[in-house]
Amino acid sequence: MSQDKKQMLEQLPDNLPGLRDEIDQLDSKIQQLINQRALCAEKVGEVKMKAGEDPLFYRPEREAQVLRRVMERNDGPVGNEQMARLFREVMSVCLALEEPMKIAFLGPEGTFTQQASLKHFGNSIISKPLPAIDEVFREVEAGGANYGVVPVENSTEGVVNHTLDTFVKSPLKICGEVELRIHHHFMVPESLKNQIGTIKRIYSHQQSLAQCREWLDRRFPGVERHAVGSNAEAAKIASERDDAAAIGGEMAATQYGLAIHASNIEDEPDNTTRFLIIGRETVLSSGKDKTSLLISAENRPGALFGMLEAFARKGLDLSRIESRPSRQGNWNYVFFLDVLAHNDDPAMQAVLEEFATKPMLVKVLGSYPIAVL
Repeated sequence: MSQDKKQMLEQLPDNLPGLRDEIDQLDSKIQQLINQRALCAEKVGEVKMKAGEDPLFYRPEREAQVLRRVMERNDGPVGNEQMARLFREVMSVCLALEEPMKIAFLGPEGTFTQQASLKHFGNSIISKPLPAIDEVFREVEAGGANYGVVPVENSTEGVVNHTLDTFVKSPLKICGEVELRIHHHFMVPESLKNQIGTIKRIYSHQQSLAQCREWLDRRFPGVERHAVGSNAEAAKIASERDDAAAIGGEMAATQYGLAIHASNIEDEPDNTTRFLIIGRETVLSSGKDKTSLLISAENRPGALFGMLEAFARKGLDLSRIESRPSRQGNWNYVFFLDVLAHNDDPAMQAVLEEFATKPMLVKVLGSYPIAVL
């Protein structure tokens, strides 16, 4: 325990009434400071408007820097992530004083994508659930939403091909990323809480069914499994039947009034899904960033090696590479790469300049802060 913490503990009363009074005084100070911060945030908006700057109140790189500093200076007993989440909500409330952001996501209500949206932007947003990934892209492109949130890969089931394919033609940029630990729950209508043996059908998204396969084989080996568009849709179906259960997240259970019969039934305890934040603006460097690229190279021996070797020569670390059919001829592919650097970094610029002299198509999908939460 640090010396400062010891001094704070020594100064606290050692009786219950005194401690409660201390908490009340601290709550009053916290409330006052939050309101002072909100006034500062409003003033920032006024200064930007007077200076004629682009009135973008949400700056992903700035928020990432703030949250990193919160975690760096935190010395407990509240954990780093819990403390950062508190500040995330404070920033969300302050931003909403100007104008609540509209966030489109792969719906319906209650999906893991909505959970990722709230984790990244906080709860002071206007949520816009949409039924398909390409509709999320279109909504942001048309200006109907400030940003969109779409899944891109899962640690056990791999990439979401539809998301990658949509980037080929979309003008949108990647502005951020969210990593969400996925916990699946077995949920049933309240009427079936004590009648689990009567369940005849289990609904969930196909990936969730795959991620819980071993648990289902042990507990419900003879029960039908039905794949649907989302876990939230599965929860909705189960809520309307008297012989069905669903697998999904806690938000879906709450949304559709289901009881959680068993928690964390996923076969892999480290099951994580990565989501991308898509928008129309370019994001400045936060000091710890990632750049996503789409590259289509000539179909010839050594083309892929030459591309990867250029990054190695400049000391750039690739955290991911995926290939997808280009749809412009048999056996032609486009490659999606994540590079641990910002697009403005000299090493990245050198690689891109080198690629510009070769027979390949390169599209920078966006540079953005590496996920903080």
